[in-house]
Amino acid sequence: MTDRSPMLAQPMRPPSAARVTACLGFFLLGAVVGVAGALVQPAWFPGGLLLALAGEAGAVLGAARVTRGRIGGVAAAAGWMLAVVLLTASRPEGDFLFAAGSGSYLFLLGGIGVAVMCATLAPGRQPDGGPVRLAK
Repeated sequence: MTDRSPMLAQPMRPPSAARVTACLGFFLLGAVVGVAGALVQPAWFPGGLLLALAGEAGAVLGAARVTRGRIGGVAAAAGWMLAVVLLTASRPEGDFLFAAGSGSYLFLLGGIGVAVMCATLAPGRQPDGGPVRLAK
């Protein structure tokens, strides 16, 4: 038995300033991708919808890869969701961005599904150091 404590028993440290800045940047990137997807998906219905969802998946997975953890993907997905939810509300003048149609609903529900899948399937953080065998 060694004196090293397992990784789960170590106290949590606050995130670094660079990590917080990266997460805020990915939040804004997710919001921009959400607005762009909302504008592109009704323009070319089948292709625009697929392009918007692929752009969201790329942003969420890319953010998770850059931060080497799920937090980047979650930040991008949260920015996307906030932007899209704010765009669904109608204005006092009666204007709205999303029409009541199958494309809009597929974009909203499919985008939420893509965000959840990409944020949870992204690789989690691994401990630094050499490779270790568990249970030894």
